[in-house]
Amino acid sequence: MMYSSSMSTKTKWVFISAFTALAAVFFLSLASGQYPVPLEAVWHSFLAYDPHSIDHIVIQTTRLSRTFVAGLVGASLAVSGVLMQALTRNPLAAPSIFGVNAGAVFFIVLCSSFSATLSAGSLLWIAFFGATMAGGLVYGIGFLGRDGLSPVKIVLSGVAISSLFVAFTQGILVLGQEGLDSVLFWMAGSVSGRSLDAVGQVLPYTCLFMFAAILCSPHINVLLSGDDIAKGLGQNTLLIKTLLSTLIIGLAGIAVSLAGNIGFIGLIVPHMVRAFTGNDHRSLIPLSALWGAILLMLADIIGRFVIAPEELPIGVLTAILGVPFFIYLARKGKSHV
Repeated sequence: MMYSSSMSTKTKWVFISAFTALAAVFFLSLASGQYPVPLEAVWHSFLAYDPHSIDHIVIQTTRLSRTFVAGLVGASLAVSGVLMQALTRNPLAAPSIFGVNAGAVFFIVLCSSFSATLSAGSLLWIAFFGATMAGGLVYGIGFLGRDGLSPVKIVLSGVAISSLFVAFTQGILVLGQEGLDSVLFWMAGSVSGRSLDAVGQVLPYTCLFMFAAILCSPHINVLLSGDDIAKGLGQNTLLIKTLLSTLIIGLAGIAVSLAGNIGFIGLIVPHMVRAFTGNDHRSLIPLSALWGAILLMLADIIGRFVIAPEELPIGVLTAILGVPFFIYLARKGKSHV
């Protein structure tokens, strides 16, 4: 499969549209909520911050951090989904469906039950360990049997492992009622209540993983041609697959450490972007990051108003969008991306 070396005019316009939409949704997120803030005040809060202005305080202390968290988590989940679909050649692959998110959530909840003052950096490594455990179990179970790994078997093993870790998490909930609020946060998924300090601690890892994913994109294009062809072209397929697995787990762990269990972004966004870019991962990966951020920020905005004056957890909204999409893909019956 050959890919042109230059970016097409259509792809350039898709990138421009994505950046424009991201900027618009970013400012809309800062302005929207039970306490509306004029867009002019949003702009002035950056250019000339007034510590006595309620508008500026709301933006800088509350909405800016949750907007950054939504964008970072959405981008991480979307790129993780792209890489997982490429690695497994399964259009139904996503961190939430394959149990990676559930494993990360379980270990965070488990450790939080012993210490309620874990730093964002500690949560990141705990989530990474949990995601690794879940991913390893899914692959191990998927390889069982004479036929080896197949798209159907890996989905079924993902569902089984996800259910197992959800059950374990609920067990902690039953045994430790005093940690109810914290556990519900990790189970339902939410971008509220996180500080910019937490974002700053995981941002370097996110940038590193994203940059590595983009660097891997030409190799992913070759890998999709088949292992035999990739090896014939001199590619170390084992090394590439190991690196992709690390990036998937790392990005999913970042998302869970910041916002808990938010599903289906990694499933929806890659398919949405493929409609414009095809399967060229040089464009698919960065565009998925942009649209993942946009979609989760939009979901967060909607969640502020659906059951006002309360807020609907963002994980509930993504599930409402994702479940029908999952059923649609399953009925189409695609065997590979």
